[in-house]
Amino acid sequence: MRHRVAGRKLGRPKDQRVALLRSLAAELILHERIVTTEAKAKETRGLAEKMITYGKKGSLHHRRLAAARIPNPGVVKKVFDDLAPRYSARQGGYTRITKLGRRKGDAAPLAQLELV
Repeated sequence: MRHRVAGRKLGRPKDQRVALLRSLAAELILHERIVTTEAKAKETRGLAEKMITYGKKGSLHHRRLAAARIPNPGVVKKVFDDLAPRYSARQGGYTRITKLGRRKGDAAPLAQLELV
């Protein structure tokens, strides 16, 4: 039984899953909108919102934590310089998931993940 087991496996081993979520979160932060499957969008949302929360706190410690989560200097810079001031008055809920229907090839449910 899977009682109290959080997170989705996404059909991948742990290292590939972590790399996938990091890259999806980085693309979301850079482009502010991505289209992916519904399950991947729901998993990526948590990482992206955590990064914005680190940016709002703004200390060197939180910058290093953000760089450890997504080791891309451009992403960390955008979070701390652009996104943190934009969401300074908002108490969470920085992303929106919109369902887009099914993908033609394999009928996977697609969703658009965007920054509010």
